[in-house]
Amino acid sequence: MPADRGYHHGDLRAALIEASFDLLAESGLQRFSVAAVARRLGVSSAAPYRHFPDRAHLLGAVSATAAHDLRAEITAAADAAASDPAARMAAVAGAYIRYVVRTGGGIHVIYAAELYELADEDRREHTRALMSTLLDLAGATGTRTYQETVQLVEATIAVAHGYTSLIADGFFARRSGTVNDIAARATSAAHALISPKP
Repeated sequence: MPADRGYHHGDLRAALIEASFDLLAESGLQRFSVAAVARRLGVSSAAPYRHFPDRAHLLGAVSATAAHDLRAEITAAADAAASDPAARMAAVAGAYIRYVVRTGGGIHVIYAAELYELADEDRREHTRALMSTLLDLAGATGTRTYQETVQLVEATIAVAHGYTSLIADGFFARRSGTVNDIAARATSAAHALISPKP
C-alpha cells in the first residue's frame, strides 16, 4: 500500500504548512525538515515535493503564513490595549509570545537567514507588512528618528523572543503561571522600554 494512502485531506499544500507549524512548535527550526513534515502527515517523502521544490520553499510558505497571522494578532492586541501608544506598542510583546508558543512561528522563522535570497513575492509582501505595522506602532510612541523607531522594534521583539526562549527551555516549568501570565509580564517589560519622549 502506498504511504500516501494514509493521507485523506483534500489540500496537501495547506496540510504541509500546518504540519510544519506543529513541528516547529515541538522541535524548533534546527530540526525542521521536509521529511519530518511528511512523516507527521503520514505521506511519502516525495509527496511534499509536488508542492514545494525544497526545504526553503516550504519554509518560505510557513514564513509568509506566520508573518500574516502574527501581524493580525499584533494588530488585534494593540487595538485591545488602549489608545495610549506606549501600551499599544508594549502589547506587541504579549501577542508575540502567545503566537510563538502556540505555533513556533517566530521572528527566527519569519526572517530566517536561509530565506533572504528566496524569490517568493508572497512571503516578501507579508514580511514587509509585518515590519511596517511594527514600525508604525513604534513610531507612534514619539520616537524622534527612524533609527530610534527601528531600535524600539528590535528591543520589543528581543524582550518577547527572550521570553519565548525561556519558555521553550523550561525556565518557567517549576513556576506558577500560564502563557498568558508570562505574556503579561513580557508586556510590562516591553512597556518599561518605552520612556516618555519630551
